Amino acid sequence: MALLQALSVFFLTMTTTTKQEQVQDEVIVKEKKRKYDISLYKRGDLLEVPRTLFTHFGIYLGNDRVAHLIPDILPLFTSDRSTIDTMVTNLRLILGAITKVASVRVDSVEDFAYGGDILINPMDGVCSRQPYDGEEVGRRAEKLIGPVSYSLLWYNCEHYVMYCRYGTAMSFQTFQFCKAVRKIFCSKMFSFVSALIGVAIMFYLQTDPLYTLLPTFLISFHIWMAS
Repeated sequence: MALLQALSVFFLTMTTTTKQEQVQDEVIVKEKKRKYDISLYKRGDLLEVPRTLFTHFGIYLGNDRVAHLIPDILPLFTSDRSTIDTMVTNLRLILGAITKVASVRVDSVEDFAYGGDILINPMDGVCSRQPYDGEEVGRRAEKLIGPVSYSLLWYNCEHYVMYCRYGTAMSFQTFQFCKAVRKIFCSKMFSFVSALIGVAIMFYLQTDPLYTLLPTFLISFHIWMAS
């Protein structure tokens, strides 16, 4: 009898927990739907969303569809579209960026945003060019759907949306990154550091000064002139 009562309590507890989980899942789904009100977006809108280490961009096509360029390692291992079409996780994205495997794909607003907040047409106040009309932007975005050559610096998701909306493939993220790198490596301080490293290597390896001092001088000199 005691065993039967214990099993009954266990079953009731599990049932209650399952129902609570179902209610929580329904609440989460409803919150997501409320978070991304697609009535706010028009065909051709440029959507911007923060995604962990960078800002991601896409073009709204209408009917809860967003075209965006995104790296994804998965197509290297499978051709199953139902698997590839699932939301691209950060791991898939990072590995895709390293292996330079990417495509312009169409996802729902929810999958595109990956839980982040969406900004609409933030580049209109930054870019000197006037945007195309929404239909033309959507047409240009759809034309490029499929595998693409990817480069983290020279052709990423921002280059794609800037080309579609403004007719110029550029990336403010890339510009800021290159500016920061230049500030670090093309500085007077780095010039002195590179010279000291070259001299230290020469004494440590006891190499011929002609083969060490000349490259050290040339490298340090070029960094100095670029600073």
